[in-house]
Amino acid sequence: MIHNLILSMGFGLVTASVLALAGVGVTLQFGVTNHVNFAYGSYMALAAYWAWEVNVRLGVTLWLAVLAGAALMAVFAVVVNYLLLEPFRRRGLPVIFLLIVTMGLWLILSNAILVVWGPNTVELNIGSTSPIQIGPFLFTAQQLLIILLAMIILSAVHLLLTRSKLGKAMRAMSDDPGLAEASGINGPRIVAVTWLLTGFLMGFAGCVLAINLTSFQPTFGDDYLFVIFAAVILGGIGQPYGTMLGALLIGLATEMSAIVINPALKDDVAFLLLIVIILVRPQGLIPTRGRR
Repeated sequence: MIHNLILSMGFGLVTASVLALAGVGVTLQFGVTNHVNFAYGSYMALAAYWAWEVNVRLGVTLWLAVLAGAALMAVFAVVVNYLLLEPFRRRGLPVIFLLIVTMGLWLILSNAILVVWGPNTVELNIGSTSPIQIGPFLFTAQQLLIILLAMIILSAVHLLLTRSKLGKAMRAMSDDPGLAEASGINGPRIVAVTWLLTGFLMGFAGCVLAINLTSFQPTFGDDYLFVIFAAVILGGIGQPYGTMLGALLIGLATEMSAIVINPALKDDVAFLLLIVIILVRPQGLIPTRGRR
């Protein structure tokens, strides 16, 4: 029992890494634009299928294919914002309009993925999946890289937000967009850069989730989306560091709970934890500053 619990903690770190990558992307975008995109599950799946095309069809090595999938999703997110979402933002329409638009976008992308790649599962060329023992934990080489790359990328996001003019402008837009633009910050440009970063994070998260699952199908991103939202809300909406903490807690809780309950129900633990936190601390672990 204890041995299995320790192993599940290792799996929880991998899950937390994926959750943190996607969750930080969601919370950065929400913090700057103040609306939720319900198409993120399709974004993750689409990036994974692009990586699969580059990896399997073109024969490019796995991690270069992952970077290609994430980069393509970054560009895709910016284009979708410019052509579809930004016109609604400029007109100052109620947030509910954008929610409906993103739900429509989710339906379109989900069906497009199904039409292009079909309903069957596919696999990336992952290579050897032999476990590597590190102390009491067992990881595959790919899982170790997922954890390492997540740490590197999230550290880079931290440096961007705290040490660069761009990061300060993003934080200013998050706190008060009107005041930020009145102070000379180019709001649309900051929004576009935020979407570029969010698209890359969501694309990368979708690709590494596909690697961790070993095989995937068109709806695998949607199946994972609400767990990502749970991590974002748990940590505090609009707070990247809270999201990282929420991702760690939910990643560990879901994987460790699979020891005592049916593994098919482990994602329900994320919602149970979320309900408890909302009842006890509705503002999340790290409260949101600035606008609501």
